[in-house]
Amino acid sequence: MDIKRHSDRESEQSQEKGSVLHLESQHDHKLSKAERVQEVDAAIARPDVTLESFAHLDIKKILLKIDLRLIPMLTLLYLLSFLDRGNIGNAKIEGLSDDLGLTGAQYNWCLTAFFFTYCAFEVPSNMLLKKLRPSIWLPSIMVAWGVVMTLMGIVQNYHGLLAARIFLGVAEAGLFPGVVYYNTMWYCRYEVQVRQAIFFSAASVAGAFSGLLAYGISFMDGVGGLAGWRWIFILEGLLTVLVACSAYFCLYDFPETASFLTPEERAFVAYRLRYDGQDAATDQSLRVAQNDHRDWKTVRAAFSDWQIWINIVVYWGYVCPLYGISLFLPTIIKELGFKTTTAQLLTVPIYVTASVITIAVAFAADRLRLRSPFILAGLTFQLIGFIMCISTSNAGVTYAGIFIAACAIYPCQPSNVTWMSNNLAGSYKRAVGMGIQISVGNLAGAMASNFYRSNDAPRYKLGHALEIGFITAGIIAASILIMSYKTVNTKRERAVANAEHNGYTPEELSDLGDKAITFRYTL
Repeated sequence: MDIKRHSDRESEQSQEKGSVLHLESQHDHKLSKAERVQEVDAAIARPDVTLESFAHLDIKKILLKIDLRLIPMLTLLYLLSFLDRGNIGNAKIEGLSDDLGLTGAQYNWCLTAFFFTYCAFEVPSNMLLKKLRPSIWLPSIMVAWGVVMTLMGIVQNYHGLLAARIFLGVAEAGLFPGVVYYNTMWYCRYEVQVRQAIFFSAASVAGAFSGLLAYGISFMDGVGGLAGWRWIFILEGLLTVLVACSAYFCLYDFPETASFLTPEERAFVAYRLRYDGQDAATDQSLRVAQNDHRDWKTVRAAFSDWQIWINIVVYWGYVCPLYGISLFLPTIIKELGFKTTTAQLLTVPIYVTASVITIAVAFAADRLRLRSPFILAGLTFQLIGFIMCISTSNAGVTYAGIFIAACAIYPCQPSNVTWMSNNLAGSYKRAVGMGIQISVGNLAGAMASNFYRSNDAPRYKLGHALEIGFITAGIIAASILIMSYKTVNTKRERAVANAEHNGYTPEELSDLGDKAITFRYTL
């Protein structure tokens, strides 16, 4: 009886706490998305509403609800994205270059052209994402690149392939920066890397799946009078279009409008996101909402932020090797003396292992609330791997070096984009800043697509040496960022200890975003 009375008392308390927010769920289905946003904003803006108002809610259950509805679809979208941009490497060793009469330079230009348009459209895409809604924007660009990929299977010459790769870059540009930013609108700073890693691990799974798929599709050579490499593009493009059509009905926009959450849960998620990132040592009243100004001042603030540009060098440190591996791995392995089908299959264990390590690192990073140590460790192991590749002609040692490097590359991407998102406050500045980081950072793909020249086979010394150079630059840039963040955090801690934050209004601290003295950079 005592247990029952205690349970009833807890239930009554929960209902009382919930009623404080005046959120009624029985009429929720009748509300428009705009009305849901207004309801949430009005609830969390009240001065008497604090985190204690939501203490009866189970955050783990709420996060699980979000995970189950967001992460599987996002992972599938990115898997197909990486599969479609990288399958040209598999098509090459199935006869693409021979059938189209491509020289080594022309093939590399087809790889490079993709990145010019891919990088150019990433920032504009992120700026439009919130306005055009993720549930519409992301599937739409996916349909576009699926159509381009399908048509790539019927190109007849170098110029046709080049044009297709240019348009593929335009269509795919919005997905990765859009999804990375989209995740930050659902998860707090020290929850997001695991989610970023799960969907990014799709890139390494795509590498494994691409090899297996290409191996299977290669047996369709001659079906319908088409070469096997053409079927790689056609079938994978059609799959992308089909998944994109289903994504229109499976993607959600933002927490404030999520139909699978109760009104109170929506308010809770929005509240904790709004006050995420301020110094935990300061008073609750100082944890002002992150600004969300959508003006050119915010855009200029992102373009002039020193940390973004230093971080881009860190980004280059692993993205050059990432694209070098994803675009040329089948060719590099084949040049070690393996048959084409064997080379396709030998890519699989590399990518599967990399996927597992990526997720394991993310769990550790979120638990420890650290990013930079894992980035530095990844860059160091990449360095070791490429040194092994460049220092010997032994096929076994070279394969081992590629294995080590690839397994170290993939954990760096979610670690670094999460590091950047953690250190940009204000959702609009974060959208622009991450767009800059990823778009300029992905120019590394344009460079890396020319690292491995056919006349350098089978050792590819120049390609490996260039990768080593970029990795070294990334290590130096990461070290600079760490020292800078530590210095700024120390100064801000002293300022808060001296109560200097009392000289600012909550609105002023909000406008300052990550420049506010109550904000702490993540290391």
